[in-house]
Amino acid sequence: MNTTMFLAAQGGVGGSGMGPIIMMVAIFAIMWFFMIRPQQKRQKEIKAFQNALQEGTKVVTGGGIYGVVKRIDLTTNIVEVEIARGVVINVDKGYVFADVNASQVPGNNA
Repeated sequence: MNTTMFLAAQGGVGGSGMGPIIMMVAIFAIMWFFMIRPQQKRQKEIKAFQNALQEGTKVVTGGGIYGVVKRIDLTTNIVEVEIARGVVINVDKGYVFADVNASQVPGNNA
């Protein structure tokens, strides 16, 4: 039994150090494929949506407020969003995230 343990210990000393490096590269590749890549793709879609905003588009803000775009000021990147009849709020263009027509509005079963 002692001979087996001694031979196993000697075999580990002579091996190359490439195993852990290959494992770390594989873990990074898996993380990139499942986490980083989809997030980058989603950010590109959001940026394209924000750049294509038009008056009359139904949107959701970063705070979860649903409304309709009334006016867009490209010089200051401020979007005026009407959240109720006669109630207009100013929202930074970077916080307008979704097109309501593309997603289901809560409570809207029509």
